[in-house]
Amino acid sequence: MPRVDKEFTKKVFDLVKKIPKGSVMTYGQIAALCDAPWAAWEVGQIAHRGPTDLPWQRVVNKQGGLAKSYPGGVNGHRVDLEEDGISVIDFKVNVKELLWWPKI
Repeated sequence: MPRVDKEFTKKVFDLVKKIPKGSVMTYGQIAALCDAPWAAWEVGQIAHRGPTDLPWQRVVNKQGGLAKSYPGGVNGHRVDLEEDGISVIDFKVNVKELLWWPKI
């Protein structure tokens, strides 16, 4: 299994920057699109420590669940998603409806 390095981290940052308002991506989806399908957890760690000017609120788990480690916890995550125009019910979003796939 390859290790997560600066190149992978940069790919994650570049992809997260592109997530359009009103859409979401999952940690696993981002990992796979950055050539490391095994690295969903690592994407979460990158999000936790990454630049705060990126739209991390648009990243959720595969069930649409919000991040406990998000600034302000799941409630902070909910507030930021709702500011993006995304409906949150029981601290989840509708991944099937909102999932964004970049054109590669």
